Amino acid sequence: MATKTNPIQFIQQVRAEAAKIVWPTRREVMLTTLMVFIMAALTATFFFLVDLIIRTGLTGFLNLFG
Repeated sequence: MATKTNPIQFIQQVRAEAAKIVWPTRREVMLTTLMVFIMAALTATFFFLVDLIIRTGLTGFLNLFG
């Protein structure tokens, strides 16, 4: 069962927890954003190639019977 906390104690606890937050530096944000864009481009390229291979194989297979 949860214990009740009065509003003043609650606000003090929230402020204490908020003081523990460590914000990333501008450089860290830029690096992680760049890595997200790179990984998205690599993933898109991978799926494009897989799609191309499957489409080429399936088209070739269907042309054998058509």
